[in-house]
Amino acid sequence: MRELWIQIEESASQGIKETLLKSSKSRCNAVVVGDRDIDLARSYGVNAASSNGGDIQIVEENHVEKIDEAKKHHRIVCLRLPIRSRTDEAKAVEAVESGVDYVIVSCPDWKIIPLENLISISRKRGKTKILAEVHDPQEALTALETLELGADGVVLKATSPDEVEKTSAIVKKVKTRPEEARETKISLSPARVVSCKPLSMGSRVCIDTCELMELGEGILVGCQSSGLFLVQAEVEENPHVAPRPFRVNAGPVSLYTLTPDNRTRYLSELKAGDEVLIVGRDGECRTSVIGRVKIEKRPLILVEAEVDGDRIKAIVQNAETIRFVTSDGSTSVSELKSGDEVLVYHQLGGRHFGVLVNEEAIVEQ
Repeated sequence: MRELWIQIEESASQGIKETLLKSSKSRCNAVVVGDRDIDLARSYGVNAASSNGGDIQIVEENHVEKIDEAKKHHRIVCLRLPIRSRTDEAKAVEAVESGVDYVIVSCPDWKIIPLENLISISRKRGKTKILAEVHDPQEALTALETLELGADGVVLKATSPDEVEKTSAIVKKVKTRPEEARETKISLSPARVVSCKPLSMGSRVCIDTCELMELGEGILVGCQSSGLFLVQAEVEENPHVAPRPFRVNAGPVSLYTLTPDNRTRYLSELKAGDEVLIVGRDGECRTSVIGRVKIEKRPLILVEAEVDGDRIKAIVQNAETIRFVTSDGSTSVSELKSGDEVLVYHQLGGRHFGVLVNEEAIVEQ
């Protein structure tokens, strides 16, 4: 679990301090405060990190001798260290090897490379958590995704509750580590194909992601938000077209797809830089950035299937390379027939601007 700390300046007004602490209560793991504000932080039910007397002992770079003393008293110890050179990196490595609980790093000049070095070392050599000082939500996202594994958390120099809320959402959302990716899983169900009906031309969407997908992975799409079919990426070898494992030929512009925040969006809304949910046949999910959306006129085909007594539909391009994921492989839409089973995401309820409303009764045909 990534951590979010915020830092509240001792010089801030009482009103700002209390507003930030109130916003942090349910969102932050700790708040870095001056010694005079320890009791104030605790009164809001948050862990206070401070140089003296806090729940977490902050040790500055010029007072590393305090680390051993704090550890003798079984304190949670956090070294705060600016990284300006390789010498500073070496100090951070020493702290990791000494077993401090946290290292807060600030990188005033080069921000990415020093953080990459420390992340790789901390993951190999110890249990120390690396926290990166950030000034806004975008910097937090960069720190949490650096070297793919990302920092263990961020320390936000907070100026408003809005910043705290946005950064908290990012910390919860980022899942770049294997153990985090496994936490995101949805339940797929087999649906029985009822019919396949060729249609005329329509505008279909290819979604080119910034990831390489594997057999059994693709994107969920459907005519109804309650029933989404898993369409496989173009990963299969064939004699006519080279595989494009980054691409899902997803269907016409009006189809729904499921996004990482459990909302649905129309394929027509997606564009480069947006995020899309990649799903495997086992239901495991990961997030990818879209690199390109390509819309072209192509002949289409309507696939209807039944799941749990409901009939659901999807329209895709009528071509051999479009494949529906099954429990043990995939089937080209050109070979799909009545009685075949494909994997779908079936969810009761309706959607209001993409947000699930479980109690809503909705008919989509």
